Amino acid sequence: MNVTSVLETPVGYGTLTVGSILSVIIILIVGIVIAKIVAMNVRRALHERVPKNDLEILTKIIYYVIVAWAVIIALPYLSIDLSGLLVAGGIAGLVIGFASQSVVSNLISGLFLMVERPIKIGDNIGVEGISGNIEDIRILSTVVKTYDGIYVRIPNEKVFTSNITNYVQNVARRFEYTVGIRYQDDADRAVRIIKEVIWNHPFALKSPAPSVYVDSLGDNSVNISVKIWAPSREWWDVKTDLLWKIKIELEQNGIEIPFPQRTLWFANDLKGDVSGRDGGS
Repeated sequence: MNVTSVLETPVGYGTLTVGSILSVIIILIVGIVIAKIVAMNVRRALHERVPKNDLEILTKIIYYVIVAWAVIIALPYLSIDLSGLLVAGGIAGLVIGFASQSVVSNLISGLFLMVERPIKIGDNIGVEGISGNIEDIRILSTVVKTYDGIYVRIPNEKVFTSNITNYVQNVARRFEYTVGIRYQDDADRAVRIIKEVIWNHPFALKSPAPSVYVDSLGDNSVNISVKIWAPSREWWDVKTDLLWKIKIELEQNGIEIPFPQRTLWFANDLKGDVSGRDGGS
């Protein structure tokens, strides 16, 4: 008896043969092996980017989808007619697809966010008018803690398709002030003093260098533009600290920040009337 005749031997159940049973077993084994390999590689690739619970759910979904795909391939070898099953499955798929459209969209967007990584946990971002620190990136949504301490859940589809402002993607961030001084003060000296204050600050960056210059002549002051670079994660503390130090240092050197004032010139007739009133008092 040769191998071919053995494989074609009926097993006594319908048209099933030894060969068809072996084919089903091989297909299922290969499908399970492929599912385990894919799930294992997905787990390795995303274990630092996805929370553990979400990663377990994701790998299980991938595993069972691949196994189900192997079962569908194996069914014809058992002489099972898939036409009715495919029609029913197609209808069910359409219904489920419409019902879970947003879920699937958020899931796929979440996967792209994890792979492309435009944002990370701890980043300071702005998206869809919401600004704050990223607390968590989940399979379906991203959680942002606003500066007011409020947690906001944003669907991943909205995050992925929106313009994301990442304030800490670059290691350095620039901020600026406009410092006004009186017209009688020495603007060149004020610029030198401001540069010295910036230079002595431990977190104000020397490279890129700060930029300090007379920017405009205002109604009440000579306006000096001050642009400073600081580490992205320290910029707010540096910004609030430096402004006050600049103000104190300018005042200690006799340079004052003026308050709004207005000079009034009276016509001769009006001046005469005022003098007359003063004289009569």
